[in-house]
Amino acid sequence: MGLFILRRLGIMILTALCLTFVVFWLTNLYPNLEKLAKSEGNQRMADTEVVSWLAERGYAQPLYVKYGEWLGIAPGFTFTNEEGKTTGRCIAPGQAAEDAPSYCGILQGDWGRSTALDDEVSSIIATKLGLTGYLMMWVLIVMVPSSLIIGVLAGMREGSRTDRSLSTLSIITTATPEYVSGVLLITFFASGVGWKIFKGSATKAMDEPSLENFTLPVITISLYGMGYIARMTRASMTEVMTAQYIRTARLKGLGFRTIVMKHALRNALIAPFTVIMLQIPWLLNGVVIVETLFNYKGFGWALVQAAGNNDIELLLGVSVVSVVVVLLTQLISDIGYVFLNPRIRIS
Repeated sequence: MGLFILRRLGIMILTALCLTFVVFWLTNLYPNLEKLAKSEGNQRMADTEVVSWLAERGYAQPLYVKYGEWLGIAPGFTFTNEEGKTTGRCIAPGQAAEDAPSYCGILQGDWGRSTALDDEVSSIIATKLGLTGYLMMWVLIVMVPSSLIIGVLAGMREGSRTDRSLSTLSIITTATPEYVSGVLLITFFASGVGWKIFKGSATKAMDEPSLENFTLPVITISLYGMGYIARMTRASMTEVMTAQYIRTARLKGLGFRTIVMKHALRNALIAPFTVIMLQIPWLLNGVVIVETLFNYKGFGWALVQAAGNNDIELLLGVSVVSVVVVLLTQLISDIGYVFLNPRIRIS
């Protein structure tokens, strides 16, 4: 198991480097850098002025050099103007060049500064990630048990009325986009057209989450993911219920509930476990629509702001967190799958 985890960690590191390099390359394409120069400097900059602005700030360096500086494995760029004043990536405003560190990248904890939000990228990501993490926690608390119950009930008796009803419900929830279900929920439960049960605003939920201002975003996201997990659970449960050892248990005279709870359920949860773990990266970046719809300024909102404002440092920071979360959830999923499936553990 230790060797398995070490191999996975090695693959994770290589994958993270490759993915972050691709994102770094895309964000540092010249049109993006030109747009950054004009937004930070002057919209009427001439081409020569843009080139000079980029050169003074280190953006004209080779891509692999800039990537090394951003990671923190290469010394930070410095530039000395005609007046003898030295500026650079690692030199803070008002700081002497000799007092500045040589390396200042991701590995040193320096994530850069957001040009659009005028704040440290690490501070922005920590705040927004906390808001989205709280939303994700409640979505998982609602979505996972509900979807597993629906899937197990539907798969216990394939083709029954309960199976058809719950399967239809699962398909409807999965096929309904979040922006549709969110608008419908707001219309019927918050706008006064129907029953005005939830009077709060999701914006207030960022400071003081309550039942009134936090329920609709959680339900909107849960409904969309619930159907997919339920369908996977139902398919896995149906397959398990037709297995030979289930037939043997029935021939021994065991009760149906005992067969389901003690023999079928654990094996039926192997496939849904992987699907549930894959929902975490989706929740982290896929809640953009819901956060925008309910004006809940979380991690997805930060991603939209970074992309819309050409905020390179913030966009890179968000990308790093997204890559790490995806790889960690895959690692946890692989380890959990090994424990749930003895055949893989033995092999």
